[in-house]
Amino acid sequence: MTIRIGSRDSRLAMIQSELIMEGIRAARPEADIALVTMKTTGDKILDRTLEQIGGKGLFVRELDQALREKKVDFTVHSLKDMPMELPPELPIAALSRREDPRDVLVLPEGVREWTPGKPIGCASRRRQLQLQALFPGMETAPVRGNVQTRLAKLDRGEFSALVLAAAGLKRLGLENRISRYFSPEELLPAAGQGILAVQTRLGTDTGCLALVHDEDAACCALAERAFVRALGGGCTSPVAAYAETAGEELTLTGLYVSPDETLTRKGSITGGRADAEALGRALAEELSHGT
Repeated sequence: MTIRIGSRDSRLAMIQSELIMEGIRAARPEADIALVTMKTTGDKILDRTLEQIGGKGLFVRELDQALREKKVDFTVHSLKDMPMELPPELPIAALSRREDPRDVLVLPEGVREWTPGKPIGCASRRRQLQLQALFPGMETAPVRGNVQTRLAKLDRGEFSALVLAAAGLKRLGLENRISRYFSPEELLPAAGQGILAVQTRLGTDTGCLALVHDEDAACCALAERAFVRALGGGCTSPVAAYAETAGEELTLTGLYVSPDETLTRKGSITGGRADAEALGRALAEELSHGT
């Protein structure tokens, strides 16, 4: 048995794929597992923002095609990078245990205290809008490229700091670069942040993913993505959502941003985890109508 795993060719993407492969090896030690890497359109176009080139869906297009053409059996993605609407023939087969979902502040190499004067680099409007509320008057600027590319730009002096996902830095072994963690109350994460998604073709045997899938992460992801989807947002939308479970309860916090970005509302809802998707829709309705 050979199981082929499709991945972007960045260092982080390959590390994330290896985490999934470890779970598959534990479940199917007799299987040969091959990693198939490829460069996506989103990795190739770095001189424009994601909003300008069509959104984060450009990071999955080539991998989706590899699944359809049966060149790979599974593909691995950061869930926050996946479109809210997925092709029915390419379902999500498993969601990993969640890594640290928080956003973090990263300073230039050797710098201990943040000194404003240059913009904070961040890749999303979600982060930019929340940072502007957290630090009024602070300039932000978009930054593209993989984590190492962004860190190199920071260390060259192009930015005073970066805001990145803690999960990616920790998986890369770069936790030492983190200067400050932002609590979800300060900076609400993107829906699905810290969770890895395994996608496949309809009809594929997914038994090898039994030790990969995490029910708590899946429940939270269901609520968070339902919230964003109900607001008509995609994975580049400035809306944000973060859910936590406690026993049979789930609490979802969401950030609504009006289409013209002049109005923001944040709120929370708690209910049974079995109603995760309905809770996401209900909170979206509440915040979008100001009730």
